[in-house]
Amino acid sequence: MNPMKAINEYIDTTFDNEDGLLEEVVLSIKENGMPSISVSPSSGKLLTMLVTISGAKNVLEIGALGGYSGICLARGFGKEGNLTSLELEEEYASLAHSNLSKAGFGDKVTYLTGEALDNLEKLVSENKKYDFFFIDADKGNYENYLNYCIQLAEPGALIISDNVLAGGSVAIEGAEPRKHTEIMKKFNKTVANHPKLQSILIPIGDGLNVSRVVE
Repeated sequence: MNPMKAINEYIDTTFDNEDGLLEEVVLSIKENGMPSISVSPSSGKLLTMLVTISGAKNVLEIGALGGYSGICLARGFGKEGNLTSLELEEEYASLAHSNLSKAGFGDKVTYLTGEALDNLEKLVSENKKYDFFFIDADKGNYENYLNYCIQLAEPGALIISDNVLAGGSVAIEGAEPRKHTEIMKKFNKTVANHPKLQSILIPIGDGLNVSRVVE
């Protein structure tokens, strides 16, 4: 077994607390014929913890899918914050909103559909500011998304990027490469050396880069 997969199975099993709501979200994604690519349970818990610990109240998510990560983010700020979620597909955004509504956060989330880069440019032009970002969309645009997030960031904001280990293929010799392996290798170096970021890669799920925007 891939060492990364074995470690994640151990983490998810050991720290597993049954979450019926999130299990329903996973099922709804499958039933609607959408790809089963939500964050791992442990990654979701970490998102909730990071939002809570940071005290973030204005969160921007790039990639909604069926709302799994959105719920995890909203749980972090509870009734005191707001989530703006960018999603290419209207159908995905609709399901995500339905699931967040079931979780009690329907009035705390705004969905902007269409090309994320267009919506990010619009947010910049409107001088919007956020204190927490989660990037989990098309990998080829990760650096573009990162640059926009930095423009939209309050000083000290956190930027979290998912799938940065590409199934372990960025680091494990002999691991089967994925179509975004080289993209993630380049992205990780960019994040690690970015003058406006303090960053670390956390190897849970498919890997999360956790970056703090330097004040």
